[in-house]
This record gives sequence, structure tokens and C-alpha cells, in this order.
Amino acid sequence: MKISEEHLSEPGLVVIDITAVDEATAAEAAAALGGLWLSSGPSSPWHTPGQAGVTVRAYADLRRAPLSGGSVAPALADPRCQQSLRGG
Repeated sequence: MKISEEHLSEPGLVVIDITAVDEATAAEAAAALGGLWLSSGPSSPWHTPGQAGVTVRAYADLRRAPLSGGSVAPALADPRCQQSLRGG
């Protein structure tokens, strides 16, 4: 999955790919990042042929603490952003 330059446009922004044996484990690990930093939460999972497991991607801003009501930035909850997270 291609990483867009906009997601790495400033120091402190990271893109994290997490691969696990199943979708639930990968999504749980990505969601846990939201307890540390402002995060997008997990993307839709994908499987890479020839590799074990499934992968999800999360975008995080290491400069910002998680939101008090949840870890996902409001702008990242926008469907257009979610499409971008899925590489669309």
C-alpha cells in the first residue's frame, strides 16, 4: 500500500503498518496506539500474497496526546479521509 506524502509532511507524523495473525489482533494493536498519541485508528485490513497474516495501517501524530473522548482525530473520521487511509 502506497504512503501519501501528506501523511509524512511534518516531523512527528508517522505511518505504522501492523501485521498480525488475524484481523482482530491487528486492529486491536492499531487501536491501542490511540492510547499513546492522536491516531487515525486502524485502516481496513489487507493481505499481502506470499506473507503470513493480515496488515492494517494507522497514522499517528507523536506531537499530540490522545483526545479525551477517544483516540481518533475528528478530521480522520471524515469518510474522505478514511478513503485516503485505504489508499483510495
